[in-house]
Amino acid sequence: MNNKQPNYCRIYDELSREAASWRSVWKELGAYLAPTRGFFDGEQPNRGQKIDHRKLIDSDPLLAVEVLCAGMISGLTSPSRSWFELEIAPAAARQLPGAKEWTHAVKKHLEEAFASSNIYAALHGFYQEIAVFGTAAMLLEEDLQDVLRCRLFTAGEYVLGADGDGRINSFGREFFLTAGQMADKFGLSRLPAAVAQAVKEGRQSTWHKVRHLIVPNPRQNTRYKDALHMPYRSVYFTPQGHILKEGGYWEFPVIAARWEVKNTSDVYGKGPGWKCLGDVKMLQKMQKTKLVALDKNTNPPMMVSSGVQGEVNLLPGGLTRYSGTTDAAVKPAYQVQVDLAALENSIEKVKNTIKSQFFADVFVMLSAQNYSNMTAAEVAERHQEKLLVLGPVLERLKNELLDPLVERSYGILLRRGALPNPPQSVQGLEIGVSYVSMIAQAQKAAGMAAVSQAMAYAGSLAQAKPEVLDRVDFDSALEQGLEMLGVPPGILRTREQTQALRQARARQTDATTPSTPAV
Repeated sequence: MNNKQPNYCRIYDELSREAASWRSVWKELGAYLAPTRGFFDGEQPNRGQKIDHRKLIDSDPLLAVEVLCAGMISGLTSPSRSWFELEIAPAAARQLPGAKEWTHAVKKHLEEAFASSNIYAALHGFYQEIAVFGTAAMLLEEDLQDVLRCRLFTAGEYVLGADGDGRINSFGREFFLTAGQMADKFGLSRLPAAVAQAVKEGRQSTWHKVRHLIVPNPRQNTRYKDALHMPYRSVYFTPQGHILKEGGYWEFPVIAARWEVKNTSDVYGKGPGWKCLGDVKMLQKMQKTKLVALDKNTNPPMMVSSGVQGEVNLLPGGLTRYSGTTDAAVKPAYQVQVDLAALENSIEKVKNTIKSQFFADVFVMLSAQNYSNMTAAEVAERHQEKLLVLGPVLERLKNELLDPLVERSYGILLRRGALPNPPQSVQGLEIGVSYVSMIAQAQKAAGMAAVSQAMAYAGSLAQAKPEVLDRVDFDSALEQGLEMLGVPPGILRTREQTQALRQARARQTDATTPSTPAV
């Protein structure tokens, strides 16, 4: 064990050097767009975080971030409606006996686990992190009470590493624990001698740095079920290399997502905050200029004659004594003429630019739109048009947030024995995940429009040549259309049930139709 201690320190230091060039920008982004987030400069816990209100005069950028977070929660991972579906792969196997019922039951167990945990609360902060800093990370672990438990991290608190394909596969963080907390978490016998001695002497409130590293395990071996042979290695150690605890994970437990990356070599991403930081700074500068102009207009700098006796009283009704007879004793040094209308107009333009960068205008329009004189189809089309702008972001979040979240949760529930056993017909087959959130449905709307147009075109041709409808599989068109609309597949009968129903209807029709007498 001891011969591996320097390796953990070296790996962490390498990951930390990779993140060092990003920290200065993260710190600036946090100061202007997320003043309550970010962990920099070796801050200790429970010290609070001072917000610099000299920089944050206008809070509209912070509100734009919050609108984006709320919109992503409701549009992508809403806790009040289904946002994913499970299905057997390949598609031909979905009609196997018991397949739909089993995947539906598994999905319900996952939704119940999400609802009883803190996942949705963590996702709100996750969206804030990725919008402002461009990268977000949270640790998803098994919880004895709530099944699942998330720990959200903030920029500057963690470091990441990626494999050759650009997928995040390494994670490290440095945090503080008191001596007493270290004894509770790792056991007194695993602590460094100095820390153990402090605990024994009752000095348990002193803070100590601890590092946590999760990396691919070179000793991975599926023949063994112990922690040291799992696919990912988890190690707690001190900055000096003293091992506190070793363990492992079956899946990479850290869900790390990037808003966008310049190329696959970039470990960290860039989000809307990077693009509009200049606009945010300009807005704060313009607001400060406006306040200074208003202050000078209402309380201008003054010139005081040498004949003034004592202090100048600038209060309403104040009296200032003056011994001269000609020039005014007190007068403005210069006249301040502020074009407030033009200044407010410029400020409003900058605010709208910031809102657009955070898609706040999109989500606000969705809630503020007047739909009283519109049909349901027109309302759906308006929603789809506005949400399509988030299409590229959804693709990356699907791969780096949603897929790992569902897969990791499924693995935890499976190992706990909390999922129903699969029917014999689907054992050994893979499970696929599809997404039916509001934003995901907006992406699929183009396909739905194509299906509708195809059916209408076939109907117009059938008016001249009815047999052309023999080429159209209306059952498949119905299934694909409902899938694009996000309708649960359980509302449809199976192909076998449908065929039996049609055969019974045909027999009933034949029995009630009078036969034609032979000539």
